[in-house]
Amino acid sequence: MAHTLPLDFFEQPTLVVARALLGQTLVRQFENASVEAEIVEVEAYTADDPACHAFGGRRPRCEVMFGPPGFAYVYFIYGMYYCLNVVTEVDGTAGAVLIRALAPRQEKGHEKLYSGPGKLCKQLQIDLKFNGLPLFDDKQQLYLLPGRTISDEEVAVSPRIGISKAVDRPWRFYLKDDKSVSRRK
Repeated sequence: MAHTLPLDFFEQPTLVVARALLGQTLVRQFENASVEAEIVEVEAYTADDPACHAFGGRRPRCEVMFGPPGFAYVYFIYGMYYCLNVVTEVDGTAGAVLIRALAPRQEKGHEKLYSGPGKLCKQLQIDLKFNGLPLFDDKQQLYLLPGRTISDEEVAVSPRIGISKAVDRPWRFYLKDDKSVSRRK
């Protein structure tokens, strides 16, 4: 039995969780294969952020973002891509961290580069059925395990990518030297 990330890991301010997710392991279980990949790039989104789906209050699309923390928030964009987020903050406060890139660490049946939030969801077959899934339950097809500690020297911080609001916020965190990162500054 795997020891997933504890609930209190997710029940912190979104920017704290975003930075802390670097180096953690995302596990995707398939029927005959599994993928374990290290999180190497993320972006933070909070309720007071105009670029966040929860900005302006609760709506059916983003209800999961209001908690409890530790669950997956998956949404569909551009009529073609799903994006995976990790819900953060205390129950009732919206926040989530978008997983932008993963680096394969242990592959069983898959040899891929997981770069870009839509592409990694396509490669890992993550869609709306994962929305609201507890990422702290290793009996699920998708969950998070503790990974390695990432030093501050290994991390780059930049504005988020692909948004048109609050573009100046430095809420994107990534590993400087990882080839899986979707875009370097």
